[in-house]
Amino acid sequence: MIYTVTLNPSIDYIVEVPNFKMGELNRMARDIKLPGGKGINVSRVLHQLEQPTTALGFLGGFTGDFITNWLSQEEVITQFTPVQDDTRINVKLKSDQETEINANGPVITEKEAHALLSQFDQLTSNDLVVISGNQPASLPKDFYQQIISRIVATGARFVMDTTGQALLDALSFHPLLVKPNHHELADLFQVTFNSVDDMIPYGKELIKMGASYALISMAGDGALFFTEDKVYQSTVPKGKVKNSVGAGDSMVAGFIGTLIQTKDPLTAFQTSVATGSATAFSDDLAKKKEIDRLLSQVHVTLLS
Repeated sequence: MIYTVTLNPSIDYIVEVPNFKMGELNRMARDIKLPGGKGINVSRVLHQLEQPTTALGFLGGFTGDFITNWLSQEEVITQFTPVQDDTRINVKLKSDQETEINANGPVITEKEAHALLSQFDQLTSNDLVVISGNQPASLPKDFYQQIISRIVATGARFVMDTTGQALLDALSFHPLLVKPNHHELADLFQVTFNSVDDMIPYGKELIKMGASYALISMAGDGALFFTEDKVYQSTVPKGKVKNSVGAGDSMVAGFIGTLIQTKDPLTAFQTSVATGSATAFSDDLAKKKEIDRLLSQVHVTLLS
């Protein structure tokens, strides 16, 4: 089973307002409400790829019910830990520019946190856990490390798709995959990149520090892929970008789902780029038909 962890899910309320003007009455042209959260996105795309997946995390209130019901309709398995406070709502305002207003999320009690942690004790060495996104401020700072310690103790593998110190702290536990984008990679090592060549030493450093594979997404410039001793770059399909939310999560799902099916990391890399692009070209997340259509447009080149 592929489990995903979303510690701070949301309803993403996407609002389109042409020519939005501050301080005035604006009328929306269109709105969409979607389940949000990086791990939830991964589970939804894995389901499109026909991979068994179970979504874990914290959900509460009427907003939590919305997410549970949505995932149930898509036949995504959920084992969320119920919390007393409401799951948050994030607003994505699309106008001449894209503006995001993200809520803080619920306060998680010690009892609720322990209930989630105990779920990882049931894993086996055949399981994989995708840990994505940021954690609520109410959780202990080392909560991700507590999760990872329990995963590793069972012999299961894990993927780490987060940023900053949480990502650095995870590397010594040997994640199967890490996936910062190029901005996050620069922030991680406190450097500036002027070219793809500038990124390569730092991608290699992620492998040296413990990751089995590293994916560096570069938006319209494709992606870099690092293995133990090789570096690859992909092209990216051409299309109209409608949605930047969830593209990185879709890349994770495309990579992991394909790696499990094929055991071929290069095919998994190619599929991850097609999957991320399929989401970027959609209002919601990637669908399998669109992923398959874009796959032939992704070309992978060995750099070193």
